[in-house]
Amino acid sequence: MPENLNFLHGLSLLRERVDAMDVYPFTIPAIAGLRHLRFDHPVTFLVGENGAGKSTLLEAIAIKWGLNPEGGSMNFDFATRESHSGLAGALRLSRGMRRPGDSFFLRAESYFNVATEIEALDKEASFGRKIIDSFGGKPLHEQSHGESFFALFMHRLRGDGFYLFDEPEAALSPQRQLAFLSRMHELVSDGSQFIIATHSPIIMAYPNAAIFQIDDGPPRQVEYRDTEHYTVTRNFLLRTEQMLDILLDRTCEGDGDRSQSEFQKNRE
Repeated sequence: MPENLNFLHGLSLLRERVDAMDVYPFTIPAIAGLRHLRFDHPVTFLVGENGAGKSTLLEAIAIKWGLNPEGGSMNFDFATRESHSGLAGALRLSRGMRRPGDSFFLRAESYFNVATEIEALDKEASFGRKIIDSFGGKPLHEQSHGESFFALFMHRLRGDGFYLFDEPEAALSPQRQLAFLSRMHELVSDGSQFIIATHSPIIMAYPNAAIFQIDDGPPRQVEYRDTEHYTVTRNFLLRTEQMLDILLDRTCEGDGDRSQSEFQKNRE
């Protein structure tokens, strides 16, 4: 196996630091079952259903790394609402020998707050460059959600960086998701490491990435074509009318049990 040049090699859950396993977030099965997780690839995806714990885990890694829970770089220190879990305090990170030249935590749900913080900081007296210049110069609140995301990807991320992204596809069209793949590859080629929580079968198709399934047990590594995201999307695109017949009950009116059975069969 080639030498692991990642900034973050792995993490461990130190159970002796957990006050009680019957309180959130340790009531989440994937968190309760967590022991160790290794990051041997430049790109790692965390995938799973809503509420499975992937965003909670990503947030804890960000906090433990020294990044702001709501997003931003190492220099961001603001809180719109203190809502992060106590998982970070129970994690131990195994860091590599290299140190990143850049770091950023993107979480789709609070990127608006990051944009607001940038505006506030840029209004303060300073002899240096404005922060927004690093994002392309145009105020993020004067762009669409997708445009402001792309301004981050194209302008702010400098390479040689450690980047944590929570659902970056949330504001991106399929075409922009493809462009994001290309930009991510440029940054990986420049020595960057990504850990990404995503639902997008387009983004998680990035080659030679590790994909960890987060569900009702300890995180486990899976192949791209074995993910539910790939299977469901592929089946829907290949058999659109048949799937719609099942989902909308167009061919078996009143037979809900049969519809659910057929839908499950088409997922497999």
